Amino acid sequence: MDAPADPRAGWALPAPGRMPRTVDLEPLVVRVLAPNPSGMTLDGTNTYVVGAPGSGQAVLVDPGPDDAAHLAAVEAALASRDARCVAVLVTHHHGDHAEAALPWGERFGAPVAAGTAAVAGPRGRVLDHGERLALAGTTIGVVATPGHTGDHLAFRLESGAVLVGDHVLGRGTSVVTHPEGDVVAYLESLRRVHDLGPSALYCGHGPELTEDPGAVLDYYLAHRAYREHQLLTALAAGAASVEDLVATVYAEVPRSLWPAAAQSTRATLAKLRAEGRVQGGIEPGAAEPVRLA
Repeated sequence: MDAPADPRAGWALPAPGRMPRTVDLEPLVVRVLAPNPSGMTLDGTNTYVVGAPGSGQAVLVDPGPDDAAHLAAVEAALASRDARCVAVLVTHHHGDHAEAALPWGERFGAPVAAGTAAVAGPRGRVLDHGERLALAGTTIGVVATPGHTGDHLAFRLESGAVLVGDHVLGRGTSVVTHPEGDVVAYLESLRRVHDLGPSALYCGHGPELTEDPGAVLDYYLAHRAYREHQLLTALAAGAASVEDLVATVYAEVPRSLWPAAAQSTRATLAKLRAEGRVQGGIEPGAAEPVRLA
């Protein structure tokens, strides 16, 4: 099996570190980039300001880190639309997306809504798949997308664009870690978003994907299948531990990312073990070697 080709390779996307801080993506959406770049967050967390022009209202999606400079940039985006924040929506509980949710919700006097009560807070709202939220002069659809985390949600806009959080990244591929992530659920969620026929994917990290969102989702599915093939091939060649597999499959990836790669490998092995295709220890420190079933 050959490695699938990433369709974004030929797209005119901004280079790493070159994404503008604030940009209008469409009449409904402004993206504000948080100043928290890293190997895992790419250029930083994308916070989205969503609302119908002239409504005087807006929703914040994934406020990100509770950072004073980021708050100032978001408040400037709200002011430019003469809008007040009426709700804070969160795709999932990871701190780079959710840390500012409760403090900013309190600052703006706006309720927080998320997939779990732990993120939404005691006065917030827990969202369910299929809900339609009438907010800020528009309607936002709630789409359950578990896999990266169990509580992960995406939000579909009236324009057809989908705010996908960490389900899809603007560059590279999303990490599904063990034991928090679930590869089977992740694959199902990718297909669910694909079936929506999104006009654009507005990602939690990296640039927005507007040229051919369906092709990116196809690539993500093919990439997962290719990783499974690589792991099975490495096991057949004698690899007997997660460490062996990471050193083989992720040889070209910077070693600083190998711990995340190990967790991703464990998540894929958990899927293969459930399917009866591999046996042996997956958990860190397991004495039994990983092997083909």
